[in-house]
Amino acid sequence: MSQTAVPATGASLSAARRARELTEATDGRVVDVLVVGLGATGAGAALDAAARGLDVVAVDAHDLAFGTSRWSSKLVHGGLRYLASAQFDVAHESAVERGVLMERTAPHLVRAQPFVLPLTGLVSRGQAALAWAGFRAGDALRLSARTARATLPAPRRLSPVETRHLAPALRPGGLRGGLLSWDGRLTDDARLVTALARTAAAHDARVLTRVRALELTASGARVRDELTGEEGEIRARAVINASGVWAGDLVDGIRIRPSRGTHLVLRSEHIGPLPAGLHIPIPGETNRFVLVLPQDDGRIYVGLTDEPLDGPVPDVPDVPETDIGFLLDVLGSVLDVPVRRGDIAGAFAGLRPLLDTSGTAQSGATSRTADISRRHAVLTSSDGVVSVVGGKLTTYRRMAEDAVNAAVDARGLAAGPSPTATLPLMGAAAPRTLAALRAPRRLVQRYGIEAPAVYALAVRDPRLGEPVVPGHPVTGAEVLWALRHEGALDESDLLDRRTRIGLVPADRTEALAAVRGLMGETESSRSPLA
Repeated sequence: MSQTAVPATGASLSAARRARELTEATDGRVVDVLVVGLGATGAGAALDAAARGLDVVAVDAHDLAFGTSRWSSKLVHGGLRYLASAQFDVAHESAVERGVLMERTAPHLVRAQPFVLPLTGLVSRGQAALAWAGFRAGDALRLSARTARATLPAPRRLSPVETRHLAPALRPGGLRGGLLSWDGRLTDDARLVTALARTAAAHDARVLTRVRALELTASGARVRDELTGEEGEIRARAVINASGVWAGDLVDGIRIRPSRGTHLVLRSEHIGPLPAGLHIPIPGETNRFVLVLPQDDGRIYVGLTDEPLDGPVPDVPDVPETDIGFLLDVLGSVLDVPVRRGDIAGAFAGLRPLLDTSGTAQSGATSRTADISRRHAVLTSSDGVVSVVGGKLTTYRRMAEDAVNAAVDARGLAAGPSPTATLPLMGAAAPRTLAALRAPRRLVQRYGIEAPAVYALAVRDPRLGEPVVPGHPVTGAEVLWALRHEGALDESDLLDRRTRIGLVPADRTEALAAVRGLMGETESSRSPLA
């Protein structure tokens, strides 16, 4: 680590802090930067601007990571897919940003994940050779990004015995081996956003959830407190629109072509132990795979699709049966025991905010969304609002930096260069420091150096050490920590974003009573706009 982790002082988000800072933000003073949207890019922009010494307010109509940033594959990709489509700049940028997260800013949240591509009868030798060349090229990307070999091991070929050792659920018949590769894996995408927001708060940014921007101008926004319905105004010298798939609703002239990515949630007993994830080739495609992603909470994610979404953008996307059927079919092509519809414990879909540059309406008339570039764009409207669109989770930091640079330049703000490439996020520390912490490993991977403080809650009150849901590792101590320090305001914040229990509806229902009980024991405050 190149710097000491940000201290916890000032980093706690709570209902009381929100109420106080919302009053301050709407009292008529002019702040340097207003950021709208608190997904990864918006929270990253708030941190970037605050770390440069600017006075920052960041708002979201819902919660931290309410939109796209909680529906990802939980992967930090190195850009391999973009090499195949000759997007070399995007591939290199992805590899660089992956290294930043794994080695400098969030080593507690991102670690190496092995993947096996099984060489079955459905994968020709030519396809296998192409995939192997791709993995070698991906390793060259790692080298060009200066990510250490100790961080991401080299790809290698596997024998059939080695392949089934890493993925016992594979069908043995016709299996001639596998290809092992490595990429970055997030403990939890929503937890990354929470760490970003809290780090921004530690640099004095006002992070305000449940505050909807009703109208944006270059000098601020008219906002509504979604808890009380009262309206007010936040005045700012620069405004950054980082609202993702909803960016075009706030600024004219921005056309987003959302792409739906669907994941299934399975319980691990339906597939069995998976020491490695799986890349399953999609029939008829040369560079697309279904991913099987084992999680630390006894669940497995299977995804993902890449389908255009037409019509209005929903707050929470539906999962169509066609996506479920497609994923089950591809999964069944390699498993010894197929997964059936009744084995699915949950499913979720996220919308990628792809920038539509086709010059046609968003009606499906353009090329499929799988072919649209993942490059991001920073656009400045005629009246001076800066919008950042496109991109992907892995490159959130670069997107945020570019957006703040544009706002600083456009409005003549006094600020130096971005420090975020070497600025550790809340909880980050060197691997040896994390390994020495006296707390369960699972907590260290979610809270980093704050893990002992979370664990201490359960030590002081053994009741808080009990799981919120039998069979799921989240404890009452984590719920209490989220209420006191992570800005959770209601049970949805707790179940659907801070802990992710809600990805399985049955678990969510069972956890509600326990979570509401803990909320009732925690002092909360909701104050209207001044």
